[in-house]
Amino acid sequence: MGTEMKKVDAVIVGFGWAGSIMAKELTEAGLNVVALERGPHRDTYPDGAYPQVIDELTYNIRKKLFQDLSKSTVTIRHNSTQTAQPYRQLAAFLPGTGTGGAGLHWSGVHFRVDPIELRMRSHYEERYGKKFIPEGMTIQDFGVTYEELEPFFDKAEKVFGTSGSEWRVRGKVVGQGKGNPFAPDRSQPFPLPAQKRTFSAQMFAQAAEAVGYHPYDLPSANTSGPYTNTYGAQMGPCNFCGYCSGYACYMYSKASPNVNVLPALRQEAGFELRENSNVLRVNLTADKKRATGVTYVDALGRQIEQQADLVILSAFQFHNVHLMLLSGIGKPYDPVTNEGVVGRNFAYQNISTIKAFFDKSVFTNNFIGAGGAGVGVDDFNADNFDHGKYGFVGGSPFWVNQAGVKPISGLPTPPGTPGWGSKWKAAVADHYTHHVSMDAHGAHQSYRSNYLDLDPTYKDAFGQPLLRMTFDWQENDIKMSQFMHGRMHKIAEAMNPMMISGSPKMPGTHFDTTVYQTTHMNGGAIMGDDPKTSALNRYLQSWDVPNVFVPGASAFPQGLGYNPTGLVAALTYWSAKAIRERYLKEPGPLVQA
Repeated sequence: MGTEMKKVDAVIVGFGWAGSIMAKELTEAGLNVVALERGPHRDTYPDGAYPQVIDELTYNIRKKLFQDLSKSTVTIRHNSTQTAQPYRQLAAFLPGTGTGGAGLHWSGVHFRVDPIELRMRSHYEERYGKKFIPEGMTIQDFGVTYEELEPFFDKAEKVFGTSGSEWRVRGKVVGQGKGNPFAPDRSQPFPLPAQKRTFSAQMFAQAAEAVGYHPYDLPSANTSGPYTNTYGAQMGPCNFCGYCSGYACYMYSKASPNVNVLPALRQEAGFELRENSNVLRVNLTADKKRATGVTYVDALGRQIEQQADLVILSAFQFHNVHLMLLSGIGKPYDPVTNEGVVGRNFAYQNISTIKAFFDKSVFTNNFIGAGGAGVGVDDFNADNFDHGKYGFVGGSPFWVNQAGVKPISGLPTPPGTPGWGSKWKAAVADHYTHHVSMDAHGAHQSYRSNYLDLDPTYKDAFGQPLLRMTFDWQENDIKMSQFMHGRMHKIAEAMNPMMISGSPKMPGTHFDTTVYQTTHMNGGAIMGDDPKTSALNRYLQSWDVPNVFVPGASAFPQGLGYNPTGLVAALTYWSAKAIRERYLKEPGPLVQA
């Protein structure tokens, strides 16, 4: 029997963007809220103190701000016939831990969502017919529309201090030359104007226009100027130091839960944050229809029970799924029968990269940059082009997002360069400041064969089964990678470089855990309109245990072309509004199945 803490109104598991937003919304509603974060205390000071924070060896190579895989990890296999193996070295994806979660070390790219991606299956079936979606692809609609979420995208941007160039505001086109003509309508402009374009972004924009595409300024949660957000938190202007992704921002310029939300939460008498608190399970009543709180292990190894009327699971994508499986919330997904909901529709992203190398007269100065700054094109994102003759689902934005090329990890060399020795050193010296890197950030769809469940072999430091990922690239991913690579290659050619490197995925390419892909994992506890195919209703409320809400990218039914943080934030505000205005007045299911 562990220690029992005084009951609170709400307990929040995980203190990244979703957890901090939900904590702020619920304390504003007058609730007593305890947030439990598995990792240590972290903040801009001391973790972002200059000059220690730009120690690449400590932060990005030795992964200071990321999850400790010696205590808990996932196991991975390509298909259900294999035995999954533990993921012991961070590479393919980088889950965060500690105060702020992944929101402390993210880059700052802050998109909304393309509206059609919220109703993916309906849209594709309407435009191309039901047979266009391949057998085994399990894409679904989110159950919420862009029009419903627009006020919450706007609210999040004003909290994040987002910089950008709008295209259309309240139906009026205002952004020719800078905004994205494929972007949906906005109710308000961005809080700040777009960041300045780096030289490489300017080259990319000119080349993209030359081949007939439509370049625009990336929306960035790195500030283009001083800013005070709607919670009264202050941010300084970004200085393009190049240390965003993997680091805390010493300039207070990159939005994070620590900079943008926590200072306001600290003023709330009803809020408490407990770090080094590893939640083991959500406790349920005997009939499993109501949560009574959570059990966690504190920094001293004591098992603590925190009772609460409301439980919010807002940890990293796969931690949310893991806790639901460990707690018995919702029926686990079975890929054989295609039944069950928890673990279903695990998805990822599908990236292709091209590097263009120039002679020594072209200085791209890759050591400067900002995580969210850059120029993109959306001509091949979402369904902005006719997929009919190409035979794949989904799209990809292309961009130059010069985030700062680091002295250890960021040393690209042209094809044919030896991997070490004097010729390698000479090639690094020749090309470090004379190259441009560009990415196609492709949407990966969900499939019956890609899913999450509990591993039957390996356990974590607390004796609980690890989460098992069964995942591999599918034919649709290969087709999309080759299509996008070809279109983006035209931009690279238009820059007139000396040499171009990079290749798309080829048939037979398998998911490689040793190569970084992005940390944008999705699904496993997805939202939707049907409890037979979704774990959560449209308000992120568990169909089975209605006093459990699960915000985060775990709710996405499939991957997106855009980075997910903007949609995570908007959905969390949307869910919080439903809790405040409806659930608290009449606790129970917000949607009747």
